[in-house]
Amino acid sequence: MNIAVVGLGKMGLNMAFRLLRGGHRVVVSNRSPEPVRSAELEGAEGAASFEDVVARLDAPRVVWIMLPAGRVTEDTIQQFAGLLSPGDVIVDGGNSNYKDTVRRADYLAQQGIFFVDCGTSGGVWGLAEGYSLMVGGRPEAIAIIQPVLETLAPSREHGWAHVGPSGSGHFVKMIHNGIEYGMMQAYAEGFEILRAKHEFDLDLHQIAEVWRYGSVVRSWLLDLTANALAEDQTLSDLRGWVADSGEGRWTVFEAIDQDVPAPVITLALQMRFVSRQDESYAAKLLAAMRNQFGGHAVKKVDG
Repeated sequence: MNIAVVGLGKMGLNMAFRLLRGGHRVVVSNRSPEPVRSAELEGAEGAASFEDVVARLDAPRVVWIMLPAGRVTEDTIQQFAGLLSPGDVIVDGGNSNYKDTVRRADYLAQQGIFFVDCGTSGGVWGLAEGYSLMVGGRPEAIAIIQPVLETLAPSREHGWAHVGPSGSGHFVKMIHNGIEYGMMQAYAEGFEILRAKHEFDLDLHQIAEVWRYGSVVRSWLLDLTANALAEDQTLSDLRGWVADSGEGRWTVFEAIDQDVPAPVITLALQMRFVSRQDESYAAKLLAAMRNQFGGHAVKKVDG
């Protein structure tokens, strides 16, 4: 089928490549020209504008947006809403807040335009391995884009599902990312404890490789951890500064709204905040309190 991919970041460009290799006709659009040229070398059609995107597509037109959550996605959807026709489909494959998705779906439905939210997981490995796709929207819209979903997923039968109405795809992806936070934090803490046992002189890469096969903690995240440790066990080139994309925060907010206890995910999010502090005032105050009530030693700033 024919489809437009708008937003050629790391995932968007690789998704365009996978669609092209799956035999689809792909029109691409991006703010900077370099990714467009890369896609054109693979057989994509570069579009000069959103109007050009729409003009190049056959009805029902499918525009798949892969942009950061927030204003840029909102503006892009608004622009395409003014260019598309009833029966066309806009897919948001980024990490938008599901509440925004529900609002956008209602707005587009008034114009007869289908809106599909597709939670997309797979990262830079998706081109080779396929993507996990959590899809929300009306069944008629899913039917239109099903050939694309089957190509992007690891196989036609596995790795994608229509999980519910508008907003559900992004909601499921949000919770997916919250779980990811907790899993990553557990691995990080476990390997730090192993590294701290200096008298055993443990080979962390070796241990990761052992756990990858037969262990109950094996996972793709562990595979990636093993890859990182194979390059440099000390991680000497990295700073311990960890960002969060927003999905972890939204998961914690949702847990609070639904009165669902989520201590692991919440603490994993908080630990990312800790990673960004060069010096923690709270830690300083804890040291001062221990010194005050127990005379415990404190470390002073040099000089």
